[in-house]
Amino acid sequence: MVALARKTLLYEWRRFLPAMVAIGFAGLLQLLQAGLVLGIFGSASVYITGSSADLWVGYPGTQSVNLGRAINPDLAMLLRMDPAVVQVEPFYWVDADWRGPRGTGGESVFVSGIDPRPDALMFSQALPPALRARLREPDAVIIDRADIAKLGVSVGDSAAINGQRVRVVGVARGLRALGGVNVVSSLETARALDIDPTDAGRPTYLVARLRDPGQAAAVAARLRGHGGFGPYQVWTAPDFARRSVLYWMLDTGAGAGVLFLAGIVFLVGAVITSQTLMGAVAGSAREYATLNALGVGVGKLRWVVLEQAFWVSALGLLGATVLGIGIIVLARSQDVPVVLDVPITLACIVLALGLAAISGLVAMRSLRRADPATLLR
Repeated sequence: MVALARKTLLYEWRRFLPAMVAIGFAGLLQLLQAGLVLGIFGSASVYITGSSADLWVGYPGTQSVNLGRAINPDLAMLLRMDPAVVQVEPFYWVDADWRGPRGTGGESVFVSGIDPRPDALMFSQALPPALRARLREPDAVIIDRADIAKLGVSVGDSAAINGQRVRVVGVARGLRALGGVNVVSSLETARALDIDPTDAGRPTYLVARLRDPGQAAAVAARLRGHGGFGPYQVWTAPDFARRSVLYWMLDTGAGAGVLFLAGIVFLVGAVITSQTLMGAVAGSAREYATLNALGVGVGKLRWVVLEQAFWVSALGLLGATVLGIGIIVLARSQDVPVVLDVPITLACIVLALGLAAISGLVAMRSLRRADPATLLR
């Protein structure tokens, strides 16, 4: 029966081609949807994932990295006193207003004040040492290349942030922020751009690197609860990144809308795939009826249908994979935030195979027409 399923697909490929296209298209939509969800909401944690810090210290109850509040700078002393900590540095977050030089109007930007040293922790994964060294120049800033047109500047141009002059000294990739534009500056420049008198130059976060990153959870638990430094909370980098992504994904309207759209894509793919496969099986009703008349039981015919569903889904997903790789490469070249990893890709493939299996089970209803009596009509 297995050989029969393959031979049927080989000689009747035109009949099953729409089902292959439907399954491949559904799998491609699910894969791209997952990549966009991870890419868009993953950009909320770019400050964490683009850095090499093991611990983050911020205000208690902070739900996302962009919602931080100023903390006591003396907390750096508490971190340095711990024997597991080998490096500590501040991170300044400033909500600011950008005014470009070419009549682009105002733009809300997030100024990230970081240490420009080559061995610094913040954005160590996103900014090469030669580029971050340019931040040592007075009033220097770096922007993402995807935001050049939005901000109306190019490298070497000047603009105004919170009414103070800054100069764009470089562009980078991987700095795009969710909900605004990310601008990177040195610590000194960020302090000068902060016009909120209540912050008084206090950092938004302190980040630390540990001697043994595997002990991050234990060190974070040990550092919590020390009195005398005011309110603060310690997170491991993975926990804080997950916290930020889940906030945008689950606690905002944008996240709920994207997840709802992903569910719609799955349902539409299920309906189209099942109906297409049912049509392909129904088109072979006379052939199945002939096999039934020759002594092949309905149970074995059901296995033929399931085998056909498997091969149809496998071939459809193969084509979708090739097309998906091309689309993802094109998207990344245009700075579209698309992120895929092995677990998510495998989950999408398993989901598409499950969709094909369900469609095959639904298509079995068409075998009711495989009655030998239909050959006499």
